Amino acid sequence: MMGRRLESFQHVTERLQYVFGPATHGDTDTPVVHRHDDFETASEEDLKNFDVETDSEGHHYAVRNNDPGPTSTDYSMK
Repeated sequence: MMGRRLESFQHVTERLQYVFGPATHGDTDTPVVHRHDDFETASEEDLKNFDVETDSEGHHYAVRNNDPGPTSTDYSMK
């Protein structure tokens, strides 16, 4: 069953490549340019309040390092 689905998926992607051409990956050495809009600035501000922890199994999770109170991206406050 899984083999048939995979073959079907590959057939679809081959047809899409024929229609649209091969995927372009761009220059991987060029740095990504981000727009620094108000939302991104507010998100960066919020993320400063978290530390990334790793457990013994290698799972990553965020832990609030202090209680900053309501932030500009706290949608429950709006």
